[in-house]
Amino acid sequence: MKAMILAAGFGTRLFPLTIDRTKPAIPFLGKPLVGYVAEYVAKFGFREVVVNLHHQPDSVIKALGDGSKFGVKIHYTLEEPNILGTAGALDKARELLEDDTFLIINGKIITDIDISKAIETHKKSGALATMVLMENKKREKFTIVETQSNLVTGFGDFPENSSHRLLVGSQKEIQNPLMFTGIHILEPRVFEYIPRGVYSDIVPIFYRPAIRKGEKIVAHVTEGNWFELSTISRYLDISLEMMNGRKDRVFAGERVDISSKAVAKDSVIWDDVTIEGEAKINRTIVADGVKIPRGGNFVNVAIVRADMLKNAEMPEKALKGYFAGENYIVPLNQ
Repeated sequence: MKAMILAAGFGTRLFPLTIDRTKPAIPFLGKPLVGYVAEYVAKFGFREVVVNLHHQPDSVIKALGDGSKFGVKIHYTLEEPNILGTAGALDKARELLEDDTFLIINGKIITDIDISKAIETHKKSGALATMVLMENKKREKFTIVETQSNLVTGFGDFPENSSHRLLVGSQKEIQNPLMFTGIHILEPRVFEYIPRGVYSDIVPIFYRPAIRKGEKIVAHVTEGNWFELSTISRYLDISLEMMNGRKDRVFAGERVDISSKAVAKDSVIWDDVTIEGEAKINRTIVADGVKIPRGGNFVNVAIVRADMLKNAEMPEKALKGYFAGENYIVPLNQ
């Protein structure tokens, strides 16, 4: 089986951390985020991996190379001039995937979900596709996946604060809504639903038509750690959660110079950073090449070099920031 890692997105909600790279290429506790995903699928025996590219593709290629340091062999597909959506990404890669069952996984997640159990479910069921789902216990803003008798029956809206009623077997039970983890297993026959040259997500092109037609789309509901790094705040919160046990919960990359008179706590520091004396950072992300001057005091912000934003177009979904000397500061409490 091959795996496909989706890595073509823009990462606009992570801007300006993504100003010089795409979202899956941002560093996460010492390695590129997409590198974690490659190592994760390699743990379950996937050795051939397809990675789709669009926005700043060189940043992903630089992060992954040929895949050997992550235990896989990588085939790249380039989407240009436009991003294709998941269905279009599959169409672009069909020659690499259409000979066997394959896995798709989002390139922006960190998880320890047992893929082997999902594959076992899929093979035993004879399904055309298996979606790996979890309870959305925190009722975060993820689309509700509707199920009945272990089959996916449709897709709802975002969850409300109150309990959501789902049909489970023949009984109605009150439980947390189910959400999609970004991991699914597909049979090559999925390509019968995906036209050539399509620009679209996979839900309207494949899942909804297949469900209407009566195809078996299995819901594999699982548990485990699962984190999706789609916003700057989530990136920081998840980094800190995974740093529990580290002194002061501070991760520093390579060539970082922190003055003995500076104070750093609950922060993520990328490469080539200087933090001068009497400076203080708390709940702060410091991007590559930033110099925090003597006496600077930053709490709950992301900091990048100001020169990187010269003539940069601000994405609509990006948090607003301000210039302060040689740095650009983005408050996270917006």
